[in-house]
Amino acid sequence: MARELELDLVEVADKANPPVCRIMDYGKYKYEAAQRAKESRKKSTNVVVKEMKYRPKIGAGDFGTKTKKVEHFLSEGHKVKVTIMFRGREMQHPELGRKILDQVAEAVVDQGRVEVYPRLDGRNMTMVLGPDKKAQAAAEKRRQAETEEGAPADQPVTDAPDTTPVAEAPETTEAPAEVVEAPAEVTDTAEA
Repeated sequence: MARELELDLVEVADKANPPVCRIMDYGKYKYEAAQRAKESRKKSTNVVVKEMKYRPKIGAGDFGTKTKKVEHFLSEGHKVKVTIMFRGREMQHPELGRKILDQVAEAVVDQGRVEVYPRLDGRNMTMVLGPDKKAQAAAEKRRQAETEEGAPADQPVTDAPDTTPVAEAPETTEAPAEVVEAPAEVTDTAEA
């Protein structure tokens, strides 16, 4: 019967009693199954944990650069493991590492939230940040509102002329002092 219709006889459920078979185009069935699998892979998100390493005595420039990279990772949807690496006597002051981790969490509050709070693991202190879609949407809304109303309130408008009064030097009636140059002394260091 399947040959007359130029289709295939396909066993659908082999565990059933009796086994279930269906007459269909097997090539089309395989293609549709592959498309469904491909679509499900597209919809699944692959969360990657990125790591950013800091030191307790990090400079302001390096801190800013690394924190911007952490924000970038969070905006892409990745989790970020922030690690403070201690060396030598720095282990005596874990509050310095905790302070840096708090600063990082505060700096990326618009992109993510703390998932695993700071804890000390040997010579490292770690914290895990995860992306926060609600905070990202709220930050984006704020940015759009600021661009619609012009410059933000905390930044000065640069197009306006500078109207700050300039302090002038007091006028004096005295004549300028004369500059007198003393003649240079010539010394002969080479004695014959």
